[in-house]
Amino acid sequence: MRILLFGKYGQLGWELERTLACLGPVTAIDYPELDFKKPETLPRIIQEIDPELIIISAAYTDVDKAESEPDVARLINATSVGVIAEEARKRKVPVIHYSTDYVYDGTKGAPYKEEDNPNPINVYGQSKLEGERAIAQVGGMYLIFRTSWVYSLRTGGFVNKVNEWARTQPVIRIVDDQIGNPTWARMLAEVTTLVISGTRSDIRGNLEKYTGIYHLAGDGYVSRFGWAREIFSHDPILKEHLADKLLPAKTSDYPTPARRPLFSALNCERFKSTFGLSLPSWKTALSLCMDLQDGKSAR
Repeated sequence: MRILLFGKYGQLGWELERTLACLGPVTAIDYPELDFKKPETLPRIIQEIDPELIIISAAYTDVDKAESEPDVARLINATSVGVIAEEARKRKVPVIHYSTDYVYDGTKGAPYKEEDNPNPINVYGQSKLEGERAIAQVGGMYLIFRTSWVYSLRTGGFVNKVNEWARTQPVIRIVDDQIGNPTWARMLAEVTTLVISGTRSDIRGNLEKYTGIYHLAGDGYVSRFGWAREIFSHDPILKEHLADKLLPAKTSDYPTPARRPLFSALNCERFKSTFGLSLPSWKTALSLCMDLQDGKSAR
């Protein structure tokens, strides 16, 4: 199976390029060869590679910066995604795309199901929702996986930030009123690969059958404070910690350009019942991820 992966340098794209390799040749491209700010260049890439499956993991993900450059966020997360979907439909090629829990406003008070109405409260979430709708309006064969709080041990990301703070600050305050599903990028990539593997005998027919939006994130939910506390407990080099206090805080204590949904946890039962797969509990995944803390497997 020839797979075209848009975006290979992000946390998820890096993992996808490696897990997908067992299914056949993977052409993974990213900037500068790929520029989602130039959507007119994307059809040519698809035509030249002639893939049997397209996966979109490239995205504009700077939630706060998106507030000051909404046109760029929409160009990358919506317009370019729609262009890819249109070219894929013309060529009868299935598309897998990743979206976000930030399409919700966080006021439901319980994990969101796919049928719950989106209502993003920041530009990033709105741009990702517009990308979902662009794919759906084009039609064709597609899977959209909404996920939540994706992390890895590569540069940046919440886990690395918490570890860095622990080594440089005596007191750390983390918000305890933002709740979601921490999702290890490696597990997300592996489950995606399993879905493809299970449908590869007739990927066009199967993805046409299963076309739609699915929630796919770590099982269970937690506050960012609870997540940070668990990260601390699994750090194999606690002796390097300068921090001796981890304290809860409120989102209102740390104003940011973009508002965050407070309770954006996802209910993933539809994905589980459809594909017979699920991600493990967020605690289990974090423990496995932290076992790689020596960094040898994370680079």
